[in-house]
Amino acid sequence: QVQLVESGGGLVQAGGSLRLSCAASGSIFSITAMNWYRQAPGNQREWVARITTSGLTNYADSVKGRFTISRDNAKNTVYLQMNSLKPEDTAVYLCNAVSSGPLGPYVYWGQGTQVTVSS
Repeated sequence: QVQLVESGGGLVQAGGSLRLSCAASGSIFSITAMNWYRQAPGNQREWVARITTSGLTNYADSVKGRFTISRDNAKNTVYLQMNSLKPEDTAVYLCNAVSSGPLGPYVYWGQGTQVTVSS
């Protein structure tokens, strides 16, 4: 079992910045990658960024150049630094952890943190 807790959301003006955190606990040794997703009201959940245990990162085109995903292994925490925020970035941001196990991969989700960008 892996538990994930997101924090750092809030209200920010367009052009501003926020840093989200996702703290992992439990069977963290089984985690192979962690992702950030977001979901705006009425929209499907959208993948935002990914980081593997080896530090490889990938980004959705909509956030490339503005968002940075990183990890602090000592704190078992993944971050999402969001710069140059736009109103269309408004959403609930959720992190997930992809865990390997004897029955195959399993995905754990956090509860999400709200990000609101005002114009």
